[in-house]
Amino acid sequence: MRLKLIVALVSDRKTDVVVRAARDAGATGATIVTSVRGEGLTPGKTFLGLELESIRDIVMFLVVEQRAREILERIGDAANFDSERGTGIAFQIDVEDAVGMITQLPTIYEELTPEI
Repeated sequence: MRLKLIVALVSDRKTDVVVRAARDAGATGATIVTSVRGEGLTPGKTFLGLELESIRDIVMFLVVEQRAREILERIGDAANFDSERGTGIAFQIDVEDAVGMITQLPTIYEELTPEI
């Protein structure tokens, strides 16, 4: 089974929307790292040394390759990445191998059986 790691760097107000969209598209789990900082092309505004930008989260999904593109697109659509500035980005990375997915494998195999 080939896997992809989808990483979404999102405004914290979009985290729940991203997770819901990914699950609806076939993701079987998510890992969320909260309160991270990042900077895009234009540095964020500050006031007396305090950042005015929203807090960011990293949301990661380990998914089967067959579902990865759809999940990625659904995340982008749900969070308005291409239409609302500063909401975040998402990308996918090939995963060579993984362990610890024993609870997710029955669901993954069940969903993929019609496609195999």
